[in-house]
Amino acid sequence: MLGRIPSCWMLPTLLVGLAMGALAPHSPLHAVATDRSENFAMATGALDDVTEAVYFIDFTTGELHAAVISPVTRRFNAFFRANVQGDLGIVAAKNPKYLLVTGTSMFRPNAGPLQPATSVIYVAELTSGKLAAYNVPWSQSFAQSGAPIRKAMTRLDVIPFRIPEVASR
Repeated sequence: MLGRIPSCWMLPTLLVGLAMGALAPHSPLHAVATDRSENFAMATGALDDVTEAVYFIDFTTGELHAAVISPVTRRFNAFFRANVQGDLGIVAAKNPKYLLVTGTSMFRPNAGPLQPATSVIYVAELTSGKLAAYNVPWSQSFAQSGAPIRKAMTRLDVIPFRIPEVASR
């Protein structure tokens, strides 16, 4: 008897569950995608609340690019780039191997119209053991203008990811 729920309780239980779900605070779902092949990697990341970019790196050149589709023209119109190979001091002859992922951060606003986008692009180079972080200078007016944009990415920092342990005192 304890294992069976009378059918008369099913509908009220369902209604209570739906009501509780409707009253619960809603959180938007943010998903990013990352993929790679032998000599190329790409990822997506948000620039603001409504616009995202696709980031890609060519392992041969060490060039990191971002492209953004305009909601006005429905075509790629904003392009950003950085030279990871140069920033990390990588020798192309050593056959660099990169990993590319994105994360989110809320930076303190800058003076002026361009602000840091909400995504951070992390690029690790495995043979050197270095990690670089980049950001895109962004403005929501970029997205609304439909005008072509070409800018450099902002390099935030470079660190070795094989950080030696610090002796505890």
